[in-house]
Amino acid sequence: MINRAHVVIYSKDPEADRAFFRDVLQFPWVDAGHGWLIFAMPPLEAAFHNSEKNDQHELFLMCDDLAATLRDLKSKHVTVSDVSEQLWGKLASLVLPGGGKIGIYEAKHPSPLKLQG
Repeated sequence: MINRAHVVIYSKDPEADRAFFRDVLQFPWVDAGHGWLIFAMPPLEAAFHNSEKNDQHELFLMCDDLAATLRDLKSKHVTVSDVSEQLWGKLASLVLPGGGKIGIYEAKHPSPLKLQG
């Protein structure tokens, strides 16, 4: 039975991005050896969208108050984008120290996580 998922984020500077997840986002972590940090992530949802190609995946962090979360991230000197209104929520992105971007949004859609106990 599948009981967990493991997300891999590819980066040009994985050490800086690991430090960001550890020190700025403050996600719990373990050292799997040789400085290879593995992070506990908040509960997650999975959705499937139409695409012209397979093997393209994205990671979005979610929050209940995007404006407050972005203010907090900016106070920690994180570069964040402007917010755009989507049919499914308010969307922004944040820039990782390695140069990659991760989306962050405040959902308008129902969440299956709210169905769990």
